[in-house]
Amino acid sequence: MSAVASSSAILPISDFPAGVDIHWETRRRVVWNEQEHTREEHELVYEISWIKELGLWRRFLRSHHKVTS
Repeated sequence: MSAVASSSAILPISDFPAGVDIHWETRRRVVWNEQEHTREEHELVYEISWIKELGLWRRFLRSHHKVTS
């Protein structure tokens, strides 16, 4: 009986410096308001951070509000 070795280890990415700081990204999107049946412009603010242990970026929605003229 032969066993096939499988590895799910995540290798570090050397292109990114250690200790990359958290940064914020703001995006404006047009969304549908189901209650009012209208399209609205919203501002979405994301926190973006590098997870060294996993070797990938994390994106987390921190705030969301309607843009008023």
